Amino acid sequence: MATETFQASRWTQGNRLFPTWIEVTDTAVTRRKRSWFTRNEMSIHLMRVASVRIDTGVLWSDIFIESTGGGDPLVSHGHTKADARRIKELIEQAQTRHLAT
Repeated sequence: MATETFQASRWTQGNRLFPTWIEVTDTAVTRRKRSWFTRNEMSIHLMRVASVRIDTGVLWSDIFIESTGGGDPLVSHGHTKADARRIKELIEQAQTRHLAT
């Protein structure tokens, strides 16, 4: 599976100067968020993803990815509806492929 990257809209709160990026690889899903002096990166292995929730508004969607180990979910605000659905689809496909092997 090729790596796919999704950028949150700059029109949404918290993404104006430094948008959030979600990257889905064949092994993990990663959220990257920059600010003026720091860079925050959170990663969850695809086999450790317990659930993916999408909250859809009029224009933008929020994505909540929870891990099986508990703790804080990976959260990203301001993605398009199509991107949010694609992220969920990629995670589910990778988990299905792993179970089939």
